[in-house]
Amino acid sequence: MLKHLIFAGVCVYAAGNARAAVVESTPAGFSIEEKTHIGESPSRVYAALLEPAKWWNSQHTFSGSAANLTLDAHAGGCLCEKLPDGGSVQHLTVIYAAPGTVLRLKGALGPFQNQGVEGVLTFTLSPKDGGTELILQNNTGGFMKGGFGQWPAMADQMLADLVERLKQRAESAKTGSTK
Repeated sequence: MLKHLIFAGVCVYAAGNARAAVVESTPAGFSIEEKTHIGESPSRVYAALLEPAKWWNSQHTFSGSAANLTLDAHAGGCLCEKLPDGGSVQHLTVIYAAPGTVLRLKGALGPFQNQGVEGVLTFTLSPKDGGTELILQNNTGGFMKGGFGQWPAMADQMLADLVERLKQRAESAKTGSTK
């Protein structure tokens, strides 16, 4: 049931200029890379990245609301979620934070949390064509009961959706709109 909540609507992908791909998939894990151009500076994109409550898809939360997400962007910091009745979820731990250039997190997202799976999620920001080239890399591996099967493709679609939502948020932040 949890996997359905986390990946609900995963096939609904907001088409944009993001390029997404499962770079490699093996019985032991997979690698995904998403790229997009964002019409804002790397510092503005990084600032938007640090506010997941404003761009993360609520369908990919345990509580059903992205408003419950926070990101403490320093080594050891947490991408965490508040749950009802004082509960909480640690989605990922920050392992590298270089403002305006790189944010790297480690852990197991959503349905991978109850498996023997670990992942590294890296956002790299580079100035390009008056804006920012965003590259998201996700490397996930370990033991997955029943094997990874379709999980790489589903994770790719979920991450592509998040990249598109981050792009929309970063580009709308200067106007104050919330796309």
